Amino acid sequence: MPKPYPREFRDDVVNVARGREPGQSLKQIAADFGIAESCLRNWLRDADVEDGVKPGTTAAENVELREARRRIRLLEQENEVLRRAAAYLSQANLPGK
Repeated sequence: MPKPYPREFRDDVVNVARGREPGQSLKQIAADFGIAESCLRNWLRDADVEDGVKPGTTAAENVELREARRRIRLLEQENEVLRRAAAYLSQANLPGK
């Protein structure tokens, strides 16, 4: 996988693309910066989501969701351990054992 472009570079390219003159295509801007047109379109889409122009999850929300899912998975594992321990202990306390 290629190394990602620095954040500052992406922000500069997005700003140039947003402020382009009429008649200047995204393809030309992408070529001027040495990136693919699809890459520029993705950066523009992501910037619109981050700015609240388009619906979607921001980078901060994605980080928060990832952490929440990790925490949920851990809590589910802990809950399963406790459930098994409770079942084991309740079997140990049955009469006749």
